[in-house]
Amino acid sequence: MGRGKDHSYDVVMDVGLADPSVTVRAVPPPPTDTPQSPAVEAVGINLRPGPEDDGWLTPKPVFLADGTRLQLYKDGEALRAAYDAIRNARRLICLEVYIFSSDETGRAFADLLCEKARQGVAVYVIYDDFGSSGADRQMFKRMRQSGVRMAVFHPIRPWQCQFSWRPINRDHRKLVVIDDQIAGLGGLNIGNEYAGPWIVPTRAEPCELWRDNAVSIVGPGAHVFRKAFSQTWRYTQHGGRIRRTEFIHNLHEGELGVMAIAPTLNSKLRPFLNRLLRDARRSILLTMAYFAPDDPLLEGICKAAKRGVRVRLMLPGRCDVPVVRLCAHAYYEMLLNAGVEIYERQGVILHTKAMVVDESTSILGSTNLDYRSIEYNCELSAIIRNEAFGRQMCQLFENDIGFSEQIKLNHWRGRPHWDRFVHWAVSRARYLL
Repeated sequence: MGRGKDHSYDVVMDVGLADPSVTVRAVPPPPTDTPQSPAVEAVGINLRPGPEDDGWLTPKPVFLADGTRLQLYKDGEALRAAYDAIRNARRLICLEVYIFSSDETGRAFADLLCEKARQGVAVYVIYDDFGSSGADRQMFKRMRQSGVRMAVFHPIRPWQCQFSWRPINRDHRKLVVIDDQIAGLGGLNIGNEYAGPWIVPTRAEPCELWRDNAVSIVGPGAHVFRKAFSQTWRYTQHGGRIRRTEFIHNLHEGELGVMAIAPTLNSKLRPFLNRLLRDARRSILLTMAYFAPDDPLLEGICKAAKRGVRVRLMLPGRCDVPVVRLCAHAYYEMLLNAGVEIYERQGVILHTKAMVVDESTSILGSTNLDYRSIEYNCELSAIIRNEAFGRQMCQLFENDIGFSEQIKLNHWRGRPHWDRFVHWAVSRARYLL
């Protein structure tokens, strides 16, 4: 592609509602003869269809009033669904991801995207330069040469920037949109640790698998997620204020909402979460990979528990960013004293970001409860106000409890004084996490 005027954003915006003649083909299940590792299965990772490996059976789809179909996915099954949706694409593929690895899973996605571009499908990819810094740039070059329209979000090297240099602000979103009919989002990046054997059944390089969730949206509801993608694509092509990447839809009403937030001190995420916590009447389930909230959010969680709401937190027993886990530990005693139940997911790295309030309002996406997600990153979450879907999210939380350890107040109070000091010191720096 040359460096003349880029009309690709116009192409994205001009794609209308799905052509009735285009049908979504059924996705064949992945092979069931994938070699399994008992040690991995014991920690509750979804490696193949069925509940034998993790006790989780993929639930039936949930339908909204407008006909939109929602499907909850767990672990690598989500990436398999995205891969097959891309393979079946007829007109348009939009992919936005923080980490696009060049391992076996990443190369499989890259090869497929190249193939679809050569078939004449309009393929748009946004990847974050910092998150994907370990990837082989030749893979991205090959995708461009095949006709994939590539956008690098905020290049780390100043001389590579077309617009202003903003190394702190990152695009942490994970989104795929196919033909304006299918959208998928969650916490999964493209890489072996997220996919497991779902994309490449026999991986040459074993790695530790991560625990994550995603949701697919098929039908009318998928259209608004293409709009969220278009906002970011336009920003990467034309620059301007980073607030242009923001897209908010049905924040406080409607069955399906979109919260694509931009880095800002006045984020709409804070008041939205505070309102949810304040209005909760029966239960709050919170599964969070990185938990370093500000004082008002902590206060909202504790107040909810004190007024009788059953509040349960699922946090990582192991974390890829240990300092964030130490920061979360600083609030355990406060939370436990308020009556909050805390569980630590064992055996794997928990990467899920999800919340369910009163079994009726679910939030699922890329947004963590830390300052980086609220003030520094572009994040994306779906807001789903549907009791059937909420019950499925609650069942998935219960499944994770089976692989978790509950933190008890008496035991936690007995931790060494040195640990208390470290937790306090790290919590003071949570504004930088």
